[in-house]
Amino acid sequence: MKSEVENKPRVVIVTGASRGIGKAITEAFIANGDFVAMVSENKDELQAAAASLSKPENVLVLDGDLAIDDFVDEIVEVTYSKWGKIDVLINNAAWRTIETLNTISRENWEKTLKICLTSPVFLSKLAAKKMASGREGGVIVHLSSVMAERAGGSSPAYIAAKGALLSLTYEMAALYGPSGIRVVAVCPGNVTTAMSSNFKDTEGIDVSQSLVDEMEDMTPLQRSASPEEIANGVFWLASDNASFVNGTSLVIDGGFAHNFNSYKNKKLQFPNEF
Repeated sequence: MKSEVENKPRVVIVTGASRGIGKAITEAFIANGDFVAMVSENKDELQAAAASLSKPENVLVLDGDLAIDDFVDEIVEVTYSKWGKIDVLINNAAWRTIETLNTISRENWEKTLKICLTSPVFLSKLAAKKMASGREGGVIVHLSSVMAERAGGSSPAYIAAKGALLSLTYEMAALYGPSGIRVVAVCPGNVTTAMSSNFKDTEGIDVSQSLVDEMEDMTPLQRSASPEEIANGVFWLASDNASFVNGTSLVIDGGFAHNFNSYKNKKLQFPNEF
């Protein structure tokens, strides 16, 4: 049952909102009657996503590059100016290259950290000031990853950023908690999105399905998550039903992180049990 506070429309900022997890998160808040500032670099994709929502009139479209400091500042100021408050910030946007530390360029390293780490940090800083100025506090949710603690050796800047987001979740929770602001992280496992389907080998051949198959065989539920399943977790964390959840992370990975070996290997040992 929703509390009286939860029934009040909230103002939410969602980065990376034009597709995948970000779009699903946006849809969850819009369906609840909330107002959402949708942020993405791809203007056409963002506008199409906003138009497809059940209440497009509850949406503010903000297109721009999160690697640009002025745009990060603009997101918070324009949202606050339009609706007079900010209740929830969802740091979902991500960018990364698939390459090892042996080959990554300084440019790719810095761009990944700028989008996946620096922009969430300063969006949080700016949003927290607005949240603290109100009476009801707020919620900041960082989208980290199970890869923050289970690295694969092929995306060093992304791994570094996602690990740092976990540490900063604890730091921000300690700082902003007395102001009534909760800070939490979500660590998804494999999710069916564009980012999980762009893996190529050295000859340019798409090997995404092979990697997905391997991840799913390591996952007790034997499948990938849908964006909506991650969005459901984010929505719950941002609700009053999670009002004492702070300074921690919610792993949504179908059991992947704590499983020891693949089900292919389990079946070799116990063919009648797995």
